[in-house]
Amino acid sequence: MDLFSALLDEPLNILPTDGEVNYYGEIMPVSDSDYYFERLLNTIAWRCDQALVFGKLIETKRKIAWCAETLNGKPFAYSYSGVTKYSIPFTDELLVLKQLVEQHSNETYNSCLLNLYHSGDEGMAWHSDGEKDLKEQGAIASLSFGAERKFAFKHKLSKEVIALQLKPGSLLVMKGSTQQHWLHRLPPTKKVLTPRINLTFRTIDKPELK
Repeated sequence: MDLFSALLDEPLNILPTDGEVNYYGEIMPVSDSDYYFERLLNTIAWRCDQALVFGKLIETKRKIAWCAETLNGKPFAYSYSGVTKYSIPFTDELLVLKQLVEQHSNETYNSCLLNLYHSGDEGMAWHSDGEKDLKEQGAIASLSFGAERKFAFKHKLSKEVIALQLKPGSLLVMKGSTQQHWLHRLPPTKKVLTPRINLTFRTIDKPELK
């Protein structure tokens, strides 16, 4: 799918049915995107992601950070892939970006899962974001920095695949019944040699506390 590279006048729903994935294009100038990429790369407390696979704890090359608001001064807990993570506070840059994403998407978010892919060798397999901690049919906003990467959706029944290129500074918002009907992934590629940072703003409905 060839989409506009600049900010769109209206967000474009790229799914043909059973969900809503709005693509907003690039919501900031290249200079701002480059600035935030460097700040996030060098100031976030990145750590390898972990997953429980057949009872064995494994670590990924991809690194993550889990940031969220606090409730009564306590961090949020968020569980996926059999592992529970506890949030660290939003940085000043993340608060600015959260407000920007909220303005464009007309949604609110109380947390953010950050992903650092060091090169195209690192990606994500087909999955849905259906964790019980998340707000039911809540919006998940994906803001990209760094390397341009392909992002794909696959319908769970028809197996139809929709793909697009996510440019630095671009915003994609998944909402409604998307997670019930579609899988998504970041396919690995040998063509990308530089890092990508992806911010996924989301809403924890009933946060557990540490």
